[in-house]
Amino acid sequence: MWKTALLTLLAVIFVWGCSNDNGTDPMGNNDGNPNSNGNDGPTGDMPNIGNGNVTLGATPCEGGMASVYPCDGYDLLFQMNLAAFNGNSGNDIWGWTDTTTNREYAVVGLDNGTAFVDITDAGAPVYLGKLMTATTAILWRDVKVYGDYALIVSEAPNHGMQVFDLKRLRNVANPPEVFTADARYTGIGNAHNLVINEENAFAYIVGTARNDAFNGGVHFIDIQNPSSPSAAGGYGANGYTHDAQVVTYNGPDADYTGREIFIGANEDQIAIVDVTDKSNPVEIETLTYSDLGYTHQGWFTEDQRYFLLGDELDELQIGVNSKTLVFDFLDLDNPVLHTTYEGPTGAIDHNGYVLGDEFFLANYAAGIRVLDISDIANQNITEKAFFDTYPANNTAGFDGVWSVYPYFESGKILVNDTASGLFVLQKSN
Repeated sequence: MWKTALLTLLAVIFVWGCSNDNGTDPMGNNDGNPNSNGNDGPTGDMPNIGNGNVTLGATPCEGGMASVYPCDGYDLLFQMNLAAFNGNSGNDIWGWTDTTTNREYAVVGLDNGTAFVDITDAGAPVYLGKLMTATTAILWRDVKVYGDYALIVSEAPNHGMQVFDLKRLRNVANPPEVFTADARYTGIGNAHNLVINEENAFAYIVGTARNDAFNGGVHFIDIQNPSSPSAAGGYGANGYTHDAQVVTYNGPDADYTGREIFIGANEDQIAIVDVTDKSNPVEIETLTYSDLGYTHQGWFTEDQRYFLLGDELDELQIGVNSKTLVFDFLDLDNPVLHTTYEGPTGAIDHNGYVLGDEFFLANYAAGIRVLDISDIANQNITEKAFFDTYPANNTAGFDGVWSVYPYFESGKILVNDTASGLFVLQKSN
């Protein structure tokens, strides 16, 4: 009985924390915060943004360990812990490659802002500076990159979406600097997440206040001019959206070729919506599954045939090992569960991204897990590598890896740990 009560309490705390719907007016433009631009503290003093010291340098994975971190197949290039950025917790992470200079940068989400690190020379990374939160510090922040701009949302009340011109990182005279945003979209207040369809120059902000115009669903934001984002409607017929992927569809269902398709992780269902016409989004299908805890996040295979979904509460509530559900989207009007992958630990799965025949899974206490999905059509998925940034345990909890970015051409992998900060990895030779 007490175990059931404890699990119920934990689930309630999680859902509050994951959504953190504060009910504030999402259209408010005045946050009333003297530090709204992030350049000074309440007394006008410059904030402490850390010194960017490297916590641990290059450490190969040998005998199943890289220093204190269990590993298989990936070496540590370097680690910068939270103190390096004067952060209290880590969250989302993304990367930017400057196509003019070919330099690589980590864009690191923190509770109190966003840090920028030049990782081109992993032996001598440079912490360039930090963009402070637009309003208050909070656990949840999400960042994505469109072209040469970082777009940042947060669950902080009245935060809106910050826009930062990443080209400014080319000429930082005295790092680390305190940065200010180049623009701030205030057509929303708090938001849990955002995703971008780069082909169509639209950002999709999700997880806003549940009492807003789109029920906490999705806001369509035109970012053709990133420094001047503009509202273009939204969709909320399926309720609150926690995370999503949006693609210009080129998958096996010819009925939707060239259409812009939204796949939302909507707490208790997956919502598939045609959002090509922003003034008239059309639901294609919704689906659910057994042993549902909290429909959290998913990602297409590159051929857009299969959709890999993580449920963030099934491990905690049901007691299963880390589980990835694979749906067959051969027919978008009739998607079906194709197979289920169960990992080797009880850790909670969080964000996962596909690159080629690999699925990079942020697996909280079990670190980053790399799955071979080359034979996914035959329901064969196997773990091929891992790097565990949280060696204390592999149990169901919310410590460890929040997110991972695997898309640098150099092969560097970015990992952001809630308690241990930024890790940059590379495949072992």
